[in-house]
This record gives sequence, C-alpha cells and structure tokens, in this order.
Amino acid sequence: MTQIIAPRVRTLVLLILAVAGALLAGAAPASAHAALTGSDPAQGAVVDTAPTRVSLTFSEPVAVGDDSVRVLDPKGERVDKGDPANPSGTTYSVPLVSGLPDGTYTVAYQVVSADSHPVAGAFTFSIGAPSETTVSVSAQASDDGLVGWLYGFGRYVSYAGFAVLAGGAAFVLACWAPGARVRAVQRLVVSGWLALTAATLGLLMLRGSYTTSGRVGDVFDLELLGDVLQTKTGAALVSRLLLLAAAALFIAVLFGAYARTADAAPDHPGDGDGGEPDKRDLTFGLALGGTVVAAGLAASWAMSEHASQGLQAGVAMPVDVVHLLAVAAWLGGLTALLVALHRAPVETPVGHDAVRRFSRLAFGSVVTLAVTGVYQSWRQLGSWSAFTDTRYGQLLLVKIALVAVMVAVAFLSRRWTRRLADARGSAAAEEAERAEEEKQPAGTAPATASETSETSEAGKTEAGHDAVRAAQLARQRAATEAARQKRLRDADPNRFGLRRSVLAEAGVAVVLLAVTTVLTQTEPGRTEQDARAAAATSSSAPATGQGSGAVSLTMPFDTGGTNGKGVVSVDLDPAQAGDNALHVYVEGPDGTPVDVPEVKIALTLAARDIGPLPVTPDRITTGHWSASGVQIPMAGDWKVEVTVRTSDIDQVTVSKNAQIG
Repeated sequence: MTQIIAPRVRTLVLLILAVAGALLAGAAPASAHAALTGSDPAQGAVVDTAPTRVSLTFSEPVAVGDDSVRVLDPKGERVDKGDPANPSGTTYSVPLVSGLPDGTYTVAYQVVSADSHPVAGAFTFSIGAPSETTVSVSAQASDDGLVGWLYGFGRYVSYAGFAVLAGGAAFVLACWAPGARVRAVQRLVVSGWLALTAATLGLLMLRGSYTTSGRVGDVFDLELLGDVLQTKTGAALVSRLLLLAAAALFIAVLFGAYARTADAAPDHPGDGDGGEPDKRDLTFGLALGGTVVAAGLAASWAMSEHASQGLQAGVAMPVDVVHLLAVAAWLGGLTALLVALHRAPVETPVGHDAVRRFSRLAFGSVVTLAVTGVYQSWRQLGSWSAFTDTRYGQLLLVKIALVAVMVAVAFLSRRWTRRLADARGSAAAEEAERAEEEKQPAGTAPATASETSETSEAGKTEAGHDAVRAAQLARQRAATEAARQKRLRDADPNRFGLRRSVLAEAGVAVVLLAVTTVLTQTEPGRTEQDARAAAATSSSAPATGQGSGAVSLTMPFDTGGTNGKGVVSVDLDPAQAGDNALHVYVEGPDGTPVDVPEVKIALTLAARDIGPLPVTPDRITTGHWSASGVQIPMAGDWKVEVTVRTSDIDQVTVSKNAQIG
C-alpha cells in the first residue's frame, strides 16, 4: 500500500528515475548467463581436413567437467579424447582422435556459467561433405527434467521464505510492535524461516544433479555434494544456512523479550513507551541486527548469480542486495499486514497508525525498486530492442506490468486507510452493550436445605460426567470466542474493505514473485542477442579456411560506449607458417565501414606456449587496416585476439581460433 503522492514528491521521483535512466543508458551492460559465441570448426562448417581439436568460445568463463564437451561421429560414437582444456580466456577445447573419416559430427556441450546456471547446447560440422547422422542435437539438458523443475521450485520457495521472514519482521519492528505478541504473525515469520531453511537445504542437495546429469538418483550422491561445496554457489548456500542460524536467534528475541516489552495500547514501539531506555535499546538492537542478517541473506544470492558477473560487479552486487531488501519489505510486509487484518485478535487490532506507517514503508520500497530496477534492466538488456526481441525482456515487461498493477491497487485502497481511523467506535459500542447484557445479577436467592440436599445427591449421581461436560464447555467457549472475534472484525466495513484490497495486492505479489524467479533463471537479453549475432555470423561465413590457403574470421564486438557496437573481420593469407598478409575490416551494425581510434591484433599458440605476438596494422582507408610480413612461426590452432577501441575509455577484446598451416 502506498500513500497519496504529493505533486512535488511525484515530480521528484520521476526526475530521479529519468536521470538514472539517462546515466545508465550510456553504460555498457554486462552479460550474465554464458552463451556460445563462437566455435572452431564453426557451427555448420564444412572443412576439407579433419581437425585435431574442437574449440568453443563463450561469452564469459564457464566451469567444465570431464564430460562437458562431447564430440560424436555420425554413428553416435565419441571421438573426443581427454578432458576439456582452457588454453586462454573464454575458449575451451577438447582434442579429437586422429584419422576421422568424412561425415557430419555433432558437438554437445554442457557447462556451468559463472552466475551458477547450467548452459547446454549442440551443433554440427562436417568433414569433406555432410552426411546422415543418428545423433539428435536437441538432447535434454540437465535442468529440463524433474530435477530442474524441483530446483526452480526450490528457488521460488527460497525467495518467498526470505520475503516473508525479512518483511514480516520489518513490519513488526517498524509498523506494529504489538504484532510481536500475535500468534498468527509469529507463525508467519517462523514459517518464512522454515521455508527458506528447507529450500536452501534442498537446493544444496539438488545442485550437483542439476548441473551435471539431471538424474534424480544423483541427488543423494555425496561425491557430487562434495564437488558442489567447492563451488561459489555451494559456498553461498552454506553461508545462507549459517545466517539462518543467526536469524533464528533474532526471531527468538523478537517474539520473546521484545514481545514482553511491547505495550498493548500503542501500535509502534515509539508510541507511549514512556521513554523506557531498555525498550528503546532492544528495539534499536533488533533493528540493527535484523538489517545485518537480512542483508547477509540477500548477499547470498547476489554473490553467486547475475549480479556477480559482468560489468561493474562491485556496484551491481550491493544494488542487488538493496533490491532484494526492498522486495522483502514490500511483499513480506504486505503479507504480514494481510495476516494481521484477518487473524489479529480484537484486543490487539491493527490501527490506522500502523497501516499508515506501512504505507510509507511500501512507498519507499517501490521507489527503491524502481531505481535499482532501472540499473539492473540496462545491465542485463543493453538495448531497447531486447525488451521485445528476447525472452528475458518479455518477462521483464510482464514484471513491470505486475508492479504497476500492485501500485494501482494500493493507490485505490488508500481510502480504506483514511477511513480506518477511529472507525472501530460502533463495533466497540456494540461489544460493550453485549457485555453489559451478559453480566450476571449481583446476588441470587439462597438455596433451601432441601434444594441443597437434592443438588448434592444429583452431583454424586453425575460425578462421572463432570470431566466430559467440562471439556465440551471449553470447546463451546472457544468456538464462541472465535466466532465473536470474527464477527467484530467483519463488523467494521472499513477494515473489511482494507482486507480485500490488501488480499488483491498479495495475490498479484504471488504471481510477481514467480515471474521474478523465472527471470533469475533466464538468459539475459544482451547475451541472447550476442549469441544470435554469433550464430548469424557463423552461418554467413561458416568455414575457417582450413585447407583453403586463407583464414577469414568475423567477430561481433560491443565496447559499451556510444556507437560501440559493430563487427570486426580479420583476413589472414595464406594462413601458413612464415610470412602472411593480414587485413582488418571494421563495420557498424548496418554493415557500413567505420573508423575507430585503434585496432590491435595478438596471435597466441597456447599448445606451444607461444605468444601473444602483437600486430599493429596500418590504416588503409575507412574501416580497413592492413599489415604485411606477419610472421607465424609454426602451424597449429592459433588464437586471434582483436582489440577495438572506439573512444578514449571504451574498448573491448574479442577472439576466435583459427587453424594455421
């Protein structure tokens, strides 16, 4: 729920968002999920002679295992040998057996990106000429089956548990201190802790199978679990469990010592507490300790997922922590308010002041989400077209729409907040009248001796039924009391209207949290577009020039600055050991030649520990640089690195492998 926004405040918020968007629009966005950006042989290439190895280039460093890269012949038999090697940068290669016959070969890969997500795919290349193959290139990845579904569900539960835990505690401390004694609120916060703890343990067990085989039986493989504990994601999950132990101590103090100090009348720790220093100190200590624990829990996501990779990771991770805390304060606090409105006893109602305080907290959270969301969006998308052209952008549009719906519902429901003030008078008067009617007379006529005797005799006769009647009476009284409290809560039309509006917000919040969970598992828009560009480049120029007497390499680049995107092509002729002529062409996104301040080339033969050998070509004409007499000492799988500088501060290095000789 948000307060009505004064015109000046609304203008200020819009100005802040506009400035943030303008500043971040010029920054180079960063990728998160790894994507295959190149290969040697290229996807769909037809080479004249059998290669000695297959190399894959990704958009960022990845984790590889023994079977991360598999090369299969037309019959489905493996022809790779040895473990994948990382000669340099983001290129990974696997050697092949010698003497491969002509035909179509399939390269299947399954790696783990630096932001913890498994990345799988497959492509084909041919030796001599294409042939029929029995291998399917659409094999199921490890995250596509039951284990993948369970892992995704565990992520959703963990996000929901964190929001309820942190947001519910914040609602009690910042908005409604008497809620610390309300059993329904206590159960809500404890349920959030239990859900987050159980989900974290489940994710830790599922992680090994999720990133490797995808088999349910491997969930209990202790060797895989040991491997997981040595990864960044495993360390983050273990850290989260340790912080949850500290959170359990926080909950015990919140619903123990703090609940005993909370006065029944005021609904905030600062109202009517008579300036008690012990209570103020306890409130301050809980607020400070709770913020530290909540920030630590949020950091366990930031340190192992999208925010930890790419450009400005040192800025992105704190921003991600603040974003998650704002989500928890808004959605978790909203859940706590809904529970309080439905389940709080009549003796401890949620007053107008508490709802007004949460309105301010929610408004601050929404502004924080907007500012941090602008930064995250530009970092993950990189262009306006990615909003509609990529799955990540489309999901982000859905998330933005859901947030807008929640804000609209909160804006409409503020009238119930205003009417809630002093609206309990009629219900209180009715309760007082009912209590007066139920009072027993002060005195009754004394019983006669005979009546006393009869009563005593009857008591002896029915003594065996007293326990049963007492139990029945206790149940009846409990049911009557519950019905009375529900009747009193429903008697206030303002409170009833507020409950309905908050329930609508909570329903949208459930869907919003689901979309957010899917977003964290989706390849960012910029990475998806880069992968498409690389695939298009490979299809337009599939051959690497093996056996043709020349090598032509084409690589997309993005320096992140203004006019920083384009394509650089490198031609090496005759691509043999000895003297070679080198030509470099730089084109813009529209294919027209463009000039850049500097282009540099470096050649490296990692297998023989040669290089990098620098080459500085001379500018010939617009978008064309050339160098003659480039010495390549021996044949092999050479890495060609091209550094393109588009301004004084914006530059990027892209690379591709080529078989020389």
